Amino acid sequence: MTAPADWIEHRRGDGELLGWMRPESDAFVVIDLLGRPLTEPVDWLTAEETLEATGIGYLADLYELRLDDGRWLRVRLTEVSSTAIRVKNDDFGAIDAPAIEHTVPFPIGDRLRPLTGDRAFILDA
Repeated sequence: MTAPADWIEHRRGDGELLGWMRPESDAFVVIDLLGRPLTEPVDWLTAEETLEATGIGYLADLYELRLDDGRWLRVRLTEVSSTAIRVKNDDFGAIDAPAIEHTVPFPIGDRLRPLTGDRAFILDA
């Protein structure tokens, strides 16, 4: 899936895409770059302010990916677009670690979620 045509892009001053505002009746639902709704229906100004305040810093956070066998793997985002999201196994910044990547459809659904606590683990290459 790609971002629907009726979603309205919101970019910061330097042109970087921050997310979308999805029209809903006379209001807008704020959608982040992973396709997750961030608000209930809100007015235009609140939607813009929410996207500005959210920024893109969350893209640098750790996430966990649910593998086909149901286990969760600790990952980092490597590419985000409205057609697909690519992640790689978190290698703690090791330059000699193999880059094992996975593609997740946009929006992320329940296969990818922010890492909280010690739920995720590292799989050997």
